[in-house]
Amino acid sequence: MSRNRLSRKSAAPGHVIVQDNRTGKVSYWQKEYHQSAADARGVSTADYIHAMYFFLRQVKAKDVLMIGCGGGTLATMLTARGVTVTVVDLHKLSFEIARDYFALPATVACHVSDGVAYLKKHPARHDALVLDAFGAGGMPAKFKTDAFFKLAKSRLKPGGLFLMNVIVDGDEDTTPDALVRRLKQQWRGVRLLDTDGWVDRNAVIAAGKVAGLTKPRVLLPPNPGGPKLKRELAVLNWRAVR
Repeated sequence: MSRNRLSRKSAAPGHVIVQDNRTGKVSYWQKEYHQSAADARGVSTADYIHAMYFFLRQVKAKDVLMIGCGGGTLATMLTARGVTVTVVDLHKLSFEIARDYFALPATVACHVSDGVAYLKKHPARHDALVLDAFGAGGMPAKFKTDAFFKLAKSRLKPGGLFLMNVIVDGDEDTTPDALVRRLKQQWRGVRLLDTDGWVDRNAVIAAGKVAGLTKPRVLLPPNPGGPKLKRELAVLNWRAVR
């Protein structure tokens, strides 16, 4: 490997972009947290992003609200299939990075706002709402409360889908199971996509229109990285709450 194959750029203090000059793959690091990775088209290489993308396509969502931007890869992928996407994030820098390095289209409506404040101010209902918001201390506590889940449900159309990314430390981490139980106080249908045996992994909780959701598969493979992603996504499956 040549020394100049990888380029490192500082988008801001503590925010580093690493780009593979040969393949166009881009990774975004916020201090020690790996926020996003994608190919040159902005197609994510993360299994949980593709799982959520699969579910949103499966329910034929046409209007999706996302809280949390990162590299904006899910929004980029959905927009390429004609889905109207609105993204809310506390930090303007997230949108700048998503547009400059991850091909986030200009047509995606980006709002610099706290997610809870935005939902309270905007009563519009959506086909789906995606929560993927993390800071230095993980997901803010306000996004794991009964009040937030009730508010989120009120911003969904009847039969709408709520998706939540959860970081799981390991098999002894009860966070996703506790969140499922809390979500069940608002939605009758709640399912957990997770697989034991991995540390520092991503799980996806789905609530609302979930009965017909199937095990996800890759619909939009990244290039490079398609075969690796297919293997990783195959590992994910529904599991019972413990």
